[in-house]
Amino acid sequence: MNDQRGNGASYSTAGNQMLFWGCFVALVATAFGFIGRMFLIGEWAQEFGLDQAEAGRLAGVGIWPFAVSIIGFSLFIDKIGYKVSMVFAFAAQVVWAIMGYIAWNIGAAEGATVADKATAYNLVYWGSLILALGAGTVEAFINPVVATLFNKDKVKWLNILHAGWPGGLVLAGMITIFVDDLAWGYKVGMIALPAVIYFFMLLPCKFPVSERVASGVSYKEMLSEFGVLGAAIVGFLVTLQLMDFFKPGDGGELTATQTYGFMAVGVAIVAAFGLYTRSLGRPLMFVLVLIMMPLATTEIGTDGWITGIMETVVKGAGADGQELFHPGWVLVYTSVIMTILRFFAGPIAHKLSALGLLAISSLLAIVGLYTLGGAVGVTAIFVAATVYALGKTFFWPTMLGVVSEQMPRGGALSLNAISGIAMLAVGTLGFPYIGALQAEKAIEAVVASEAAQKAGLVKNGEVVALTDKSIYEIIEYQVVDDAKVATIVTDPKAAQEIAAARASSAQGALSNMIVFPAIMLIAYLLLMAYFKQKGGYRAVELDAAGGGGR
Repeated sequence: MNDQRGNGASYSTAGNQMLFWGCFVALVATAFGFIGRMFLIGEWAQEFGLDQAEAGRLAGVGIWPFAVSIIGFSLFIDKIGYKVSMVFAFAAQVVWAIMGYIAWNIGAAEGATVADKATAYNLVYWGSLILALGAGTVEAFINPVVATLFNKDKVKWLNILHAGWPGGLVLAGMITIFVDDLAWGYKVGMIALPAVIYFFMLLPCKFPVSERVASGVSYKEMLSEFGVLGAAIVGFLVTLQLMDFFKPGDGGELTATQTYGFMAVGVAIVAAFGLYTRSLGRPLMFVLVLIMMPLATTEIGTDGWITGIMETVVKGAGADGQELFHPGWVLVYTSVIMTILRFFAGPIAHKLSALGLLAISSLLAIVGLYTLGGAVGVTAIFVAATVYALGKTFFWPTMLGVVSEQMPRGGALSLNAISGIAMLAVGTLGFPYIGALQAEKAIEAVVASEAAQKAGLVKNGEVVALTDKSIYEIIEYQVVDDAKVATIVTDPKAAQEIAAARASSAQGALSNMIVFPAIMLIAYLLLMAYFKQKGGYRAVELDAAGGGGR
């Protein structure tokens, strides 16, 4: 495939078509891994005895390592090559399939002991971490490859590429729903199918030289685009994750030495970047990184929790107390909309501009999440879900397009670091925070429950059976303590009513999440004003000597 620096017509060659669609299927495989875990979070929470925030932590470990691999590989991917990254990603996904199956075989076996359950949980936890490393590596190579092949129309083709994500959610979601009774060990193994397909599609392909390398932009110049400001965000989030990752599993606390040691790691990341680059980084890059954090929580965080949240809404709400529909259909339905629309992102973005599209998407996400948080009945739920889907469709790939168009000198690092930080943020803070929101709604539901008041579980407007918890010493929350509730509420009927009220309360957490797209909407409007002052939004193109990146 000769020189593959990329241009708007490069798709016409057979080799480039195979390369592009191989990258597309790789993202489908990543979606298989994501939805396979997210559909099972509720089941794992019951099997392993996790509260909402702890379940969010398990969900998060399948997300935040994404940042480690996508940023880590981006630092030297131009030296080792895209194919090496692809092989690593494939291996990680296959390892997860094997570990997940073994975990089920141990933990779900008849007569499984407490020790067996602990072993199974550890396999799921560590397997999820390996899976996330593979997912980050997938994006580490597919984003710069496609941005290089189609450097004249990046927003369009990155949107088409990222149609593979919702497309994978649709395929895996439907398979999971139709085989709902299948043991979860087999469900997590589904990722092996698309992984094998993209591996054999991409193995014979010749990968391109990145736009940054082809234009002669140096490695130091690439890192300088990201700079100390970007490194500071990475250092902060890495410190938080290390503090959680090494926190004793028995509820104990880190020692002072451990705490300061992890803080030192974060400081070292920033210092090393500063000493090497001597650059604060592009202010625009820093702003886009900050915006990407609530964006990821709005899209990935909500997608990760929505099946478990809607499960409590649809159970027993149909005729004769039957389930209205499988809760996973909400995610599948919104993903169908995303898949279709991302193929038409080019004309839409050209008509509205990339920032205009993102602003409108934020507004739609606000309306969709707010109405979804209180929707009752099939029609209302799917109308709200439609608006939410229209909102989230263009978020991720359009932001990648903006970064690639405005910071081409940043090469693979700028393009992938923003995704990495976003996933690190949603895995470290987003998932647990959404879990904490659900715990808060559960407390409100108990306070409002007449059965809880009569049983003495609520006194002076407060629940008397609460336990204080925190994550990273930053996210502080309370949960209804089931053990304490059991000693206070002895009437089975009252206990059942209280449990039902708590279960149905999770939906309300979706309305609280509008704060994230609201922040994004304000930021996009300010950016539109900024570019208007500069004469309008225009993509920056590198010339043969690496110029034009500023």
